[in-house]
Amino acid sequence: MASLHTATRPVSDKLLDASGISVDRIPMLHVAFDRLATHCADSLRQMSSSPAYFSLSNIAASRIDDVLDDYEANAIAGVFHVPAWDSRILVGFDRDFVFSMVEVLFGADGSEPPIDVERPFSNIEINIAQAIFERMAKVLPLAFGAPHDTTFKFERIETRMDFAIIGRRNSQALVAKFLLQALNRGGEMFVILPQSALNPVRETLANTMAGEAAPRDPRWARQIQSEVQRTEMRVDAILEERFIDLSDVSNFEVGQVIELQATPRSRVKLTCRGEPLFWCQLGQSNGVYTIKIDEHVDADQEFLNDILSR
Repeated sequence: MASLHTATRPVSDKLLDASGISVDRIPMLHVAFDRLATHCADSLRQMSSSPAYFSLSNIAASRIDDVLDDYEANAIAGVFHVPAWDSRILVGFDRDFVFSMVEVLFGADGSEPPIDVERPFSNIEINIAQAIFERMAKVLPLAFGAPHDTTFKFERIETRMDFAIIGRRNSQALVAKFLLQALNRGGEMFVILPQSALNPVRETLANTMAGEAAPRDPRWARQIQSEVQRTEMRVDAILEERFIDLSDVSNFEVGQVIELQATPRSRVKLTCRGEPLFWCQLGQSNGVYTIKIDEHVDADQEFLNDILSR
């Protein structure tokens, strides 16, 4: 069954995997992690009267072993199995996070200076981290808008990062880092999504947007709208396109002049990610080139023109 699923995957997914990992391919990921920060704070508030605040600080692509090496001997990790994704993910707390949560849960007021010593984690600290990981198992499905039958099974806790295995250590992954603020202390939580989990995550978030998951609240809708509006898009202004034989391209040399058929009166095509949008006029203003939008591109007519010109 697994091989059949792989064989019938869309070509677009295969191309995405072949070209590596990019946060931009999952634009709703920022929203999901923002929700995770909110749900983590709400969940920990039920364990203590002292408030704890989480904020998403960064999402980046990295190799799993590079991330874990940075936290070696300085973090506790929890491994979660997601059967619906056929993958495992990792959630980790750095030393400052664990020390801060111990003080929060034991009713400290923050008057004592923070602990600044490198030593193995105590049994109490490990037990508290485990209790938080168990709560994370309930919070993660809410953050990703996963269907009700999607479970995040907390499997084990690791204090040695070389034992925190969720796939090949040299594989690429997306890493989200969160800042914790409590009792004037700080700490860091990190979540590692291996490459094997990215397609299922993309599908889960897409289904959430389409309304196939649990009903969304107004805050979720506003976050989606805000995130989409902040998305940066590359726009290209194309003056001329032509077909050139491979033999001619192979003979290109530095300094060679290639004549264009375009003139200052030629129309410019404005595209976004290869999708034609508008025909424009080329001009100048204050010493720089400008384009003035004339009309929408008729995609059907452009397709016919492209076929007839070959």
